[in-house]
Order: sequence, then structure tokens, then C-alpha cells
Amino acid sequence: MNTQNKNNLNTALASWKASGEWLELKGHQIFVKDDGASDLPVLLLIHGFPTSSWDWYSIWDTLKSRFRLVTLDMLGFGYSDKPNVSTYSIHGQADIVEALVAAKFLKEFHVLAHDYGDTVAQELLARQQQGVGAGTWLSCCFLNGGLFPETHRAILTQKLLLSPLGPILNKLSGYKQFSARFSSVFGDQTKPTEEELRIFWALINEKGGKHIFHNLITYMRDRKQHRERWVNALHNATIPLALINGSVDPVSGAHMVARYKELKCRLDYLAELATIGHYPQVEDPAGVARHFFNFIDSQK
Repeated sequence: MNTQNKNNLNTALASWKASGEWLELKGHQIFVKDDGASDLPVLLLIHGFPTSSWDWYSIWDTLKSRFRLVTLDMLGFGYSDKPNVSTYSIHGQADIVEALVAAKFLKEFHVLAHDYGDTVAQELLARQQQGVGAGTWLSCCFLNGGLFPETHRAILTQKLLLSPLGPILNKLSGYKQFSARFSSVFGDQTKPTEEELRIFWALINEKGGKHIFHNLITYMRDRKQHRERWVNALHNATIPLALINGSVDPVSGAHMVARYKELKCRLDYLAELATIGHYPQVEDPAGVARHFFNFIDSQK
């Protein structure tokens, strides 16, 4: 990326932050973006670990042509509060998302989720099925994520962060280690640029965020503990579900899709991106948007 492109990306990030807002949700300051025409259908976007709502930047304008977009940096991510506590949980993040739905008076909406956000979406979907969820979901589309703990191939760093060595690893890890690990889950032809990596790293380090990784990573235990509830949410869905999945993702690629089919979970639309890794909305935003629109249009 040349200097001009680098400057453009930094300007885009500054604009992203300036166009957002901080709402107090469940006692925390949470960064929120609400963008698009008010008469369009609403799309709620839920990001992954260890990044933030910025993950949606490359696909944002395309999605905004057809939706009012609402997203947030979940607690511990991006520009939101990052308390150094051991009480992070998927249920807690779901509570914050539902508080956002209430604060924005969202009545009905579609959902697009990725990675950690997939798990939050599964909990929210379970609440919808119990009749206690906030708002009414119209559909849900999952990008790469650990929908099934038995197919989630955690990288070594994730395993170490979850161990008693987690706090020590946080202190020893820096940008060099992050960039290598993060790039490893992308497709061979769609690696992030140096400038993109530095922006991801800067967002992670907002408010000392790197030093709470060992607290955030406990979602891997949540997935095992609540597997039956969250897999049943996929089985019992009464709304259309879609998968748009990067096949070469070592964490949740083609093997995750195979397990999804094996378990016979509801699936109304499937797109398998043959050369794409763990971050399809970053690696192939045009392809993801095209498939997402096809999914939405197939419901009509």
C-alpha cells in the first residue's frame, strides 16, 4: 500500500470513529454506529474476536445502499470500555446487544455476525425462540466462526491465553507476534496489508485492550458449557439462516460447514468461498455483499 492509500485508510478510521457515538449500555460506555436511511430495513452487525466493528468497514457502504446499519464495539473491544475483569461472557455481551436494540428502538431487523459475534448471535437467537429476545429477527447470516466447539480449531495462542499463562503471554506479546498470528488465518492471496494490520493492532490496544485478552478468551469455555443451547438455536430456528464461509480458514473453514450439514441445522443459503480465510468481509467484501444480498432476496 502506497503512502496515499495509507493516509486514506487512516482518514477512514478517523471518520469511522467521528461518525460513531458512545452509549451507556448495561453500565458501560459502548461505541455504536448507526448509519443509513431510516426508511430502509435494519441490519444489525456483530463483530468478532479480537477486533471490532471496524471489521465491517470494507463492506459498509455497499450494505448501506440497502440497509440502515447498526453495529457496536462489544465490551472489551475497539473503542468501547475495556474493564480488566474476569467476568466477560457471551451472555453478558448478548445483554449489551439487546440493550442497544432497545436504545435504538429497533422493532425488526436482519443480523449479520462473524466469529465471536456468531456465538453472541446464537445466544440471542435462543432468546428469540424463547420469546424473551429484544426486537424481532427477520434473518441471520453467519460468517466464519465457532458455531460448534468440536470443530473450532483454536490456534496455539488462543489455547495459551485460556491457560494460567494467559496474563504472562499478554505482557510478552507485541505487534510482531500479533501480525504473524492474525495473518495466518487469512487466505494466501488475501493477506492484510501492513497498514491494515497496524490499524487492527491500534484498535486492539485502545484503552489497554491487549492486556485483557486472557479475560475475553473465556468465550471458548462458554461455547463448550452452552453447546446444547446454542446448537439447538440453529436446529430450531424459525427464521432463515445463511452461512457465508471462507473455506481455507484454519479455525472455522470448510470443516465447520461440513459439521453444520452433518448436524442438519437449518440452512437456507450457503456460500463457500474457496480461496478465502477467516475474515471474508475483509478479504472479499464484494463477494460477501453479493451473497448476502442473494440470501436476503431469496426470502422474498
